[in-house]
Amino acid sequence: MPTRIPKAEDFAHLAPSLKISLVFPEVPETTTSILILFHGLGDSEASFATFAKNINLPGVLAISVRGISPLPPALLGLPDSDAGSPTNHFHWGDDLTLSSASGDLDPDPGFEKAEQLVLGKLIRETLVGACRWEMNDILLFGFGQGGSLALGLSSRLRNSDRITDITEGERDTGLAFKGVVSIGGQLPSSMIPTLSARGKARTPVLVCHGRNSELLEGDAVEILKKEFVDVREVKWRKADDGMPKNREEMLPIMQFFAERLRAW
Repeated sequence: MPTRIPKAEDFAHLAPSLKISLVFPEVPETTTSILILFHGLGDSEASFATFAKNINLPGVLAISVRGISPLPPALLGLPDSDAGSPTNHFHWGDDLTLSSASGDLDPDPGFEKAEQLVLGKLIRETLVGACRWEMNDILLFGFGQGGSLALGLSSRLRNSDRITDITEGERDTGLAFKGVVSIGGQLPSSMIPTLSARGKARTPVLVCHGRNSELLEGDAVEILKKEFVDVREVKWRKADDGMPKNREEMLPIMQFFAERLRAW
């Protein structure tokens, strides 16, 4: 069966567990690739839908995904009276725990639920199973905790690369995504397969960070190179791991996207 361009109704079954925002190319019929975006800790899908509109990748359907759980008001410095009120602040972890080393929120809170919803429901069941796209048609982009999730999903893809199709039986869906970009997010150890003889993940990786990055310095990049075949690192002149704010910071990301969109 040929690839089918997804429609909004294809994702209706994901609600309310997973909320998404779709950004189609100007001519939806020109769609040849899919970009899935994961926001950072305490943000929502709205800002990354805007980001996708701004970069305007040709022929790319962008899917901005909301984190799976709201952040408690206390972590945002808001009064408890705000509990139960609508929020625009979400996270991707299974839990919210403090790191024993730093006292800050643990950068690896476990991503099992997010993996089930995003890789299982959104990607495998909907994009690949129902709409017939391949894994290597899909790009991932994430910031902070969302970047960690994007890297983790790319790592976990090593475990299984087949789905069952009701008309064709089992079929190969590809061993890798088209590419993954993480800004300031490290690979979570909880999403690295435990097999000692595991092969390297084949999804091409671009990691971007500031010169004083908290999570993407030294060992974290070496772990990525141990777990992935193709890892490229960009260290910005600025100190922090914030989203790119000028052409110089954005250029290597756009170059990576352009290269990956030409691949396959």
